[in-house]
Amino acid sequence: MLAEFIGVVLGDGHIQQFPRTERLIIVGDARKMDFINRYAAITKVLFRKTPMIGKVAASNAVRISIYQKFISERLGIPSGNRKNFPYRMPEWIRARRAYTIRFLRGLYEAEGYLCVHLPTCTHNFGFSNFNQHLLGIVARALRELEFHPEIRHNAIRVRRKSEVERLRKLLHFREY
Repeated sequence: MLAEFIGVVLGDGHIQQFPRTERLIIVGDARKMDFINRYAAITKVLFRKTPMIGKVAASNAVRISIYQKFISERLGIPSGNRKNFPYRMPEWIRARRAYTIRFLRGLYEAEGYLCVHLPTCTHNFGFSNFNQHLLGIVARALRELEFHPEIRHNAIRVRRKSEVERLRKLLHFREY
């Protein structure tokens, strides 16, 4: 559960630093309440605190948020902008295949997309992010799981039809 949560925070989360506390925000789409409910429940379990859930005015965004001390330290994710942060996958996640899969699930639930165009038989399961370190981690993890990722400047894509379906099932993508 923690590995998946770290993945979601790296994708759709933000940790804001205040003088005496920190705030964790995960932003989701109001049309995907299963996502909101899943990660609000995981937040409650991990932090032993019920998160606030609120719709952002004039948008489809919904925020899951909590205030607590040492959030970034406990998750191993820095506060503030992480666009260029040299993130490294924690060794405890990398050491166990199941944790790596859960970590990828969180990342893909936050920043992933699945496109299947039947007329051209085109399959595309991608993860998009501007942090090159995070893209490298995803590509490496996919190769270790015996996929053949295509690497782009801001995305990692799996394009082989059989691999797209296998990865979707492995990650339980959008199955809540």
